[in-house]
Amino acid sequence: MIERRRPKKILMVAGEVSGDLHGAHLMEAIHRIDPEIQFFGVGGDRLEKGGMRILYHSRSLSVVGITEVLFKMGSILKALQGLKQSLVTERPDLIILIDFPDFNLRVARVARRKGIPVIYYISPQIWAWRPKRVRLIAQCVKKMLVLFPFEVPIYEAAGVDVEWVGHPLLDIVKPSLSKESAFERFRLDPKRRTIGLLPGSRVDEVKRLLPQLLAAAEILQREIPDIQFIIPLAPGMGETALSPWMRNISVPISVVRGWTYDAMNISELLITASGTATLEGAILEKPMVIIYKVSFLSYWIGRAMVQVDHIGLVNLVARREIAPELIQKDASPERISDQALRILRDPILQRHMTEAMAGVRQALGEPGAAERAAHIVTTLLHES
Repeated sequence: MIERRRPKKILMVAGEVSGDLHGAHLMEAIHRIDPEIQFFGVGGDRLEKGGMRILYHSRSLSVVGITEVLFKMGSILKALQGLKQSLVTERPDLIILIDFPDFNLRVARVARRKGIPVIYYISPQIWAWRPKRVRLIAQCVKKMLVLFPFEVPIYEAAGVDVEWVGHPLLDIVKPSLSKESAFERFRLDPKRRTIGLLPGSRVDEVKRLLPQLLAAAEILQREIPDIQFIIPLAPGMGETALSPWMRNISVPISVVRGWTYDAMNISELLITASGTATLEGAILEKPMVIIYKVSFLSYWIGRAMVQVDHIGLVNLVARREIAPELIQKDASPERISDQALRILRDPILQRHMTEAMAGVRQALGEPGAAERAAHIVTTLLHES
């Protein structure tokens, strides 16, 4: 009698909305190679919909800022302890960690002690802050899969087995509708200037940034009466997260769910929280203003630790400021509207920004990142 081979098991940890997105696409690509592989771990709605067995939902762990993590420390420690136990009870054949470094590097350390190989997909930003983490990565991570080419020599210098696979957003950021159809679906006037407002993917981000964005929108409407605004809801974000600030707004704002890239595509300008949305906007070649706001203490701790001149991913990839960044007190309605008006009133500046965004898109590599990563994962998985 032939004994049936036990299906391989992968523990995946994606603690952020963007990690859930990229993890889901990677899991799909892996299943196209080997549909029998089983996934479990930490993730969000996309990974759960794709078939991963969710032990802890990412919304209970995701947070922006250094001091803000204290409010979720109980959930974080509970999840960390539970994952440690699952390494014993489930005994995965491989672990895939996606960004989320403060949590994931602790998982990697435990995995190393238990002899379970770790692939890290989407690097911690060691080139921006806390570069000494590369030593721990070298000790605990079997293979690092990075999205940006400039990350390769950093890891190679530390002796990490690293491979650049390109950026998975190149396969993901694709509008579904024509611009004409999008304006019609969102009940917006195609003859009016449209501004996309993106207050972030986490509730605490929205609380800090949405009031500033709405106040800026009112200023912009006074200056440009025929302007209109659209807010694409981040995955997992309900309209109730916006409602406390939207009740008394006098500016025409359309809130849409599930059409993020179409909403961005019809926007002449994006005013966006720092993060993945800036790269999504760059792929769509959109001029943008980047805003960022955390607690006072988080900002000052971070300022002492950060080793780069910019926070926006588009500026980091471009190695120069191609989109203005408004940080902390500068992320005020007045400063946001000033920067937006400067761009909206200068067609030459808009063209230069569009060209710079196209350069960022080119720097991200070729489409097919998830497929390339999936082949690496399955090869290592079947070697283990």
